[in-house]
Amino acid sequence: MADTSPGGTGSKRRGGIPGINTSVPHPARVYDYYLGGKDNFEADRVAAEAGLKAFPRTAESARAARAFLRRVVRFIAADAGIRQFLDIGTGLPSGENVHQVAQSLIPDARIVYADNDPIVLLHAQALLTGTPEGVIAYLDADLRDPEKILSDAAKTLDFSQPIGLLLLGILHNVGDKYDPYGIVRRLVQAIPAGSYLAICHLTADIYPELADWANALNERQLDAPLVLRDHAQVTSFFEGLDLVEPGVVQLSKWRPQSELESAAAAALWGGVARKPA
Repeated sequence: MADTSPGGTGSKRRGGIPGINTSVPHPARVYDYYLGGKDNFEADRVAAEAGLKAFPRTAESARAARAFLRRVVRFIAADAGIRQFLDIGTGLPSGENVHQVAQSLIPDARIVYADNDPIVLLHAQALLTGTPEGVIAYLDADLRDPEKILSDAAKTLDFSQPIGLLLLGILHNVGDKYDPYGIVRRLVQAIPAGSYLAICHLTADIYPELADWANALNERQLDAPLVLRDHAQVTSFFEGLDLVEPGVVQLSKWRPQSELESAAAAALWGGVARKPA
């Protein structure tokens, strides 16, 4: 049966070796194309170009999302002093990754990446190397199965100590029928007080034409179809948590480090929140 889960590729696995269906565009590979990467196939490029026609600033938005990741990890590691991260929906390695940012500040930081796209996992194992003091683990896991993620992550992370939980650019690949809010509640329930949750999520609130962009990609039978959510819906993922200033905002406006970052055309809401005692 084809794997159509978030982070999957619509591929079949044979004899324990992942087979990759290159005829179906996948969100991680489309995103890689927007970032100027080379880990994508013709179907991904066709879908990406169709999206660009509807929203020409897509690549700029993708770069803004990557900059948001860097700022969020720096905040959680440097300002909040968190020493371990669970990054679900890792995507393809591109530029600075979570462990590079975190371990540059805290060399013994522990990071668990979770994804179930075979290409992502292969690249992670080949390219993501950390500091001698730190630890990096990779999970072949589906966001829709949070129990497996938590169980496997507990082999590397100490769930009695605060964790930075990153759901960056993944929840818009989870349809309502899979109860994304329930998934987030379960993950947050498992991490201790003092932990942080970071989310960024595609929306048509900021640029209405993004609805046409999402339709253009979904019409290409994009694996894990995109679901755009508005500001109130994205904010609801943080229910019960204490939002860090400036709250849920256009992610280029979340603590930008330069005017250039602040001015970036980001078609996503982003926010960070702390789990209270």
